[in-house]
Amino acid sequence: MVLSWFAGLFSNDLAIDLGTANTLVYARGRGIICSEPSVVAVADGQGNVRKVLAVGSDAKEMVGRTPGSIKAIRPIKDGVIADFEVTEAMLRYFIQKAHNRRRLVNPRIVICVPPCITSVEKRAVRESAMSAGAREVYLMEEPMAAALGAGLNVTEPTGNMVIDVGGGTTDVAVISMAGIVTSSSVRVGGDKLDEAIIQYVKRKHNLLVGERTAEIIKITIGTALSKGPGKTMEIKGRDLVAGIPKMIVMSSDEVREALAEPIHQIVETVLQTLERTPPELAADIVDRGIVLVGGGALLRDFDQLLRAETKLPIVRGDDPFTAVATGAGKALDSLDLLREVAMPG
Repeated sequence: MVLSWFAGLFSNDLAIDLGTANTLVYARGRGIICSEPSVVAVADGQGNVRKVLAVGSDAKEMVGRTPGSIKAIRPIKDGVIADFEVTEAMLRYFIQKAHNRRRLVNPRIVICVPPCITSVEKRAVRESAMSAGAREVYLMEEPMAAALGAGLNVTEPTGNMVIDVGGGTTDVAVISMAGIVTSSSVRVGGDKLDEAIIQYVKRKHNLLVGERTAEIIKITIGTALSKGPGKTMEIKGRDLVAGIPKMIVMSSDEVREALAEPIHQIVETVLQTLERTPPELAADIVDRGIVLVGGGALLRDFDQLLRAETKLPIVRGDDPFTAVATGAGKALDSLDLLREVAMPG
């Protein structure tokens, strides 16, 4: 107990946006200190013991390029823990990285989770963080953290609506008086967009491309609306007919066509949430607009598509990618606010 208290004195309190695709770490008083892919490379050892070889950016470089004995694992699936042991190793890596590899650390940690998380999944997140060296763990819903990160005052009795398009899930929530009034989550995000591109290229061009290539296509020429002159990009993959490497040219209109279905699912989720919003809060949303955050918010013209579909003002956050981690960090800086907005239990 005394050792834990002593270690706490020399530990930076951390806010962690434990995302399906990327993990961001905010250190109290220092801001965001780490942003790396949520990937862990493990090797099979003796007696079914797995050895961690790399975490984050180094591990992502190995995706699709490892021999059979090494696996690049993404331990977070659809915003929740799919592999308990590997998640613990990943959290321990980020905690130690935040403390310059010091061993005796015992920080207070805020972890952001989707609002649809079950009590079993909540316990798994808490236990992973405690096992990785946390002395105290707070869980915070991602839309709440995103609203704080976007600079909204969540404690007032006025309605704020947030759309957080992450790697595994899209969370839509209406927030008032430090609580979520109504929310919807759909397991569609950046990963599903990448998957849609892979399937489209396979179907249309008989070409097999990997996850990393699909992500680069989405970032480089991806768009949600067809307007203005389109962009093109050379894509390399494996010809499914001849079985040899091949290159094709793909246009932004083709990417928009590939992404149409998952984007439609996100739009439907937004409209369903608006239908369930109490009328007084709906009036506030008409005045204040909807805040769009998350890595998926960076897709070109996505905000304009949502504006056309909802007929409401859409405000893209200043830095959509880091909004959740920044918001959790703001709560960490004020313990009174943290206790007010953290999930109970």
